[in-house]
Formats: sequence, structure tokens, C-alpha cells
Amino acid sequence: MDARATDAGRIEAIFLAQPEVGERVAVEQARAHAGVGLEGDAFAVGGARGKDRAKVARDLTLIEAEAVEALAEETGIELELHEPRRNVVTRGIALNDLVGARIAVGDAECLVTELNEPCTHLESLTQPGVLKGLVHRGGLRAEIVADGLLRVGDEVRVLDGQA
Repeated sequence: MDARATDAGRIEAIFLAQPEVGERVAVEQARAHAGVGLEGDAFAVGGARGKDRAKVARDLTLIEAEAVEALAEETGIELELHEPRRNVVTRGIALNDLVGARIAVGDAECLVTELNEPCTHLESLTQPGVLKGLVHRGGLRAEIVADGLLRVGDEVRVLDGQA
């Protein structure tokens, strides 16, 4: 387990995908809907880009701020927090340890389904080296199982499972 692994961390930022490829809007809070996603997110079921949602549970995506910072330290590639294309940026919790766990993200409850490895599309939107630099630390995909409000500064904590 990671030296900084803990059962709790914080929401550092929240982003909603927009219909335009790669566009993200930072918000201070968002409502999470079970089986749907974040209200206003283009990838939410019924959203402009949420039509392929049946393939994998990805109501919510998360990434560690520490992973983005490590990418910069190790490779010199600096990304803004919205550029990895995840909904929630966390700090203080080792996300990879949570696959299979039930977690609280703000007031919402989620089941972590799998790692969210970076893709070549992400690299095409940013720069060469991002894909390799974020392998195994590209964040998580989670299914929202209970509605709730997420706010910047809210706790992200393990309810039961791996950690």
C-alpha cells in the first residue's frame, strides 16, 4: 500500500464534461445521481455523450491530484487539473487501493468498479508522454449507488472494501 494511503481524503476539484470533445467546466458542487452520473455532465446517462454508457460503469471518474503532480515532477509534463478528463480530483487518498470498495464521495455513495487507465485520446488532447506517465495512476471508474451532493472540500472516504 502507498505510504500516503489513508481511508479518507478530500475533493480538490470537480469537473463536468461538456458536449465539445475535451472541454471541462469546473464547478464548486455537483449532484450525483445513482446509475446516471453527475447532473450536467455530458457523459451522464441521457447526456450529449452518454450513449455508450452500458459498456462499463463510469457514472463517476476520479483521479488523485498527487498523480498529476507526479507526472510533472517525473516527466516535466504539466497538466491543469481538468486535463486528465476526470470528474473528481482528490487529495490524500490512494485511489488504486479502492477497486472493489464502497466509498463516500461527498454525500454520494459509490462502488469503485475499476482503474481508469489513460487512453491515446487523452494524449492526443494533451501531449506525447501523458499516456505512459499516467499508466496505473489514471484514476478510477465508479458506479454511483446512492444520490448525493459533492462539494469541493468534501471528504472522500472508504465505507467498506479494499482499503
